[in-house]
Amino acid sequence: MDAVIDDPNIVPDAKAPVPGAIDLRAEFSSSGLAEVFDQLDRELVGLVPVKQRLREIGALLLVDSARKRFGLEAVSPTLHMSFTGNPGTGKTTVALRMAEILHRLGYVRKGHLVTVTRDDLVGQYIGHTAPKTKEILKKAMGGVLFIDEAYYLYRPENERDYGQEAIEILLQVMENQRDDLVVILAGYADRMERFFTANPGFRSRVAHHVDFPDYSAGELDAIGGRILETMNYRMDAGAQEAFRRYIDLRMLQPHFANGRSIRNALDRARLRQANRLFNAERPVTADDLVTLTAEDILASRVFSGGIDSYPPLHPSN
Repeated sequence: MDAVIDDPNIVPDAKAPVPGAIDLRAEFSSSGLAEVFDQLDRELVGLVPVKQRLREIGALLLVDSARKRFGLEAVSPTLHMSFTGNPGTGKTTVALRMAEILHRLGYVRKGHLVTVTRDDLVGQYIGHTAPKTKEILKKAMGGVLFIDEAYYLYRPENERDYGQEAIEILLQVMENQRDDLVVILAGYADRMERFFTANPGFRSRVAHHVDFPDYSAGELDAIGGRILETMNYRMDAGAQEAFRRYIDLRMLQPHFANGRSIRNALDRARLRQANRLFNAERPVTADDLVTLTAEDILASRVFSGGIDSYPPLHPSN
């Protein structure tokens, strides 16, 4: 005969007890969000308003989770976003961290980021767009879909363009499967505004608009220092002065792409350094191999009024 358990604390089929109070700061720490924001600070210089906005979104999601535990059920928050700003301002990196935040808080199943452009979604002939778009959406489910230069999906001047078909599929999925997919639309601010005006369905589904400011000269200098540090290079005093002059000049030229332009400039400086060392009439030391000099920076065409890089066909983040 089975023993009868007579314990007043055990209630068959009882619902989980409602907590008396929730320490949101403790929840923040245990969720791992602090590590995500610390990593973002390590990866990106500046962007204070962007990082603050991400913290606000994180706080909103923590509060939403706490409400559910108190039985204060509500419609899940709309999490689709728009990232606007010039190329090289860190939009893709922030999207990657946003996917991690959403995953840690349980708002997406996988937390991966799928980055696409128009070419990945829109087909070249009738019947080609729907399968392409649906395949990308299938790949992104459970995570975040980042659509770079999203305004290129809409080309009203071309009557035979298939972008509108991709837009209609995206809108349907953003509404019906928003609990399993977050979409981030990205691009230049003015073009994104025209895109939202022409496609109000997107505007009504996007709850968070985050603007990415251009970097200052000092921030670009700091970015350059971080890039060199990760590659085990450094600049001597002359190179540092020349590089600051380079930044001031390059920022005034066409096709400037913030952090990307800085990375490209340093890649070219490393090429010049390698050529200089290869042609040196003496053995090189370890210090030689890690040091950029003023000569490696001042050889840039920027100092003669030229453009030091070719503009990308499709500027991205």
